[in-house]
Amino acid sequence: MRQRLLKLAPQLVIPVLALVTLAAWAAWLGWDQHRDVQPDGATTGPYEAWQVIGLVLTLLAPVYWAASRRYIAGAVLGTTVGLTVAAYYDWSDDASGLYMLGVGMVMVGSLATTALVSAVIASVKRGGPPTVAAE
Repeated sequence: MRQRLLKLAPQLVIPVLALVTLAAWAAWLGWDQHRDVQPDGATTGPYEAWQVIGLVLTLLAPVYWAASRRYIAGAVLGTTVGLTVAAYYDWSDDASGLYMLGVGMVMVGSLATTALVSAVIASVKRGGPPTVAAE
């Protein structure tokens, strides 16, 4: 049973990471949907900086898990797909139509950032102390 799960692991990394990312988006950003109006009339939001930072820090754990096991493509694609789908779903009710520009920026930014972070994690893990096989 364990061998079968280990063989399935590479195929499951992308969908599992995408679902984890969707859940993290919902937990950190999904509940805050109103814009704040400043005293001068300017609007901000709907997200606060601490929410986005919390999402990024939360996503570091699954990306680290996947990248340290050499599932680089799974870490990058799973996280990028999850963030892109979540942004599209969350922002698609925007009447201006500019939400697609934001979704594209989320996609490109998460792809580049996750690729860089995954490469750094994989190279650091590879450069660790060698393991000695028991004879």
